[in-house]
Amino acid sequence: MTTDIAVPKHAAAQVEPRVPQTDLKVTQWRVLRSEWVKFWSLRSSYITLAATVLGMIGFGVLFSAVTANRWPVMEAAQRLRFEPTGVSLRGFELAQLIIGVLGVLLVTGEYGTGMIRASMSAAPKRLPVVWAKAIVFTVVAFVAGEVSAFVAFFAGQALLSSQHIQTSLSAPEVLRTVFGTGLYLTMVGLLGVALGWIIRSTAGGIATLFGLLLVLPALSDALPQSWSQHITPYLPSNAGQSLTAIHPDTGMLAPWTGFWVFCIYIVAGFIAAAILVRRRDA
Repeated sequence: MTTDIAVPKHAAAQVEPRVPQTDLKVTQWRVLRSEWVKFWSLRSSYITLAATVLGMIGFGVLFSAVTANRWPVMEAAQRLRFEPTGVSLRGFELAQLIIGVLGVLLVTGEYGTGMIRASMSAAPKRLPVVWAKAIVFTVVAFVAGEVSAFVAFFAGQALLSSQHIQTSLSAPEVLRTVFGTGLYLTMVGLLGVALGWIIRSTAGGIATLFGLLLVLPALSDALPQSWSQHITPYLPSNAGQSLTAIHPDTGMLAPWTGFWVFCIYIVAGFIAAAILVRRRDA
């Protein structure tokens, strides 16, 4: 027995054919917005950024306070070597390690949780994800690096002024040094991002980053003088740190020359990362 069910005319009128969505195309802008949201949704982002800023400012204040306190009893040779800008920016030595770790974690964190598969599925061409992470990190790291560098400088000079040994941004090469310190921190973080894509392991990426920044310069000291003078200035950290010194050490590259050499390392890292991301499984 068949029973026909009558459908009210007003109900039938409300049923509309489903229109396919044509505006959901994956674009670089949409991937960028997604990566921006993901970055700020992680607690580790806030923690490492705060540690970077506090390390930069805190150590700058500490070194400046200790120097001001010891100035009356400081030996003449130490006074001759004293450079107020460098003292207030000493925190970059710690800050570079923290922000570099953040760069590595930005990528390897997704590999560790498996979320990278969802990211690559949403953007099948893959490279938009690589560029989006790099852009997001550059913006965040640049702001954090510059703010912390300038705050550390002004706080340090305020402490040094108690002994009338402070300097100002208008002094020769000071503005370049302070600005360059924030820029250097940004580039170190980007190096960490590139290593994250290449190695895909948090431990491996951090170990490689520390090796490039800390171990290679130490190993270069063991080379014969005839070799080291041609190698040491071009190591990643040595080249980049030329921008953070009022007067780079003898034999080191000029500030902006060293910065561009450091940029070459980072560009090479991202080229390698792009090739590997396209070839390897997520």
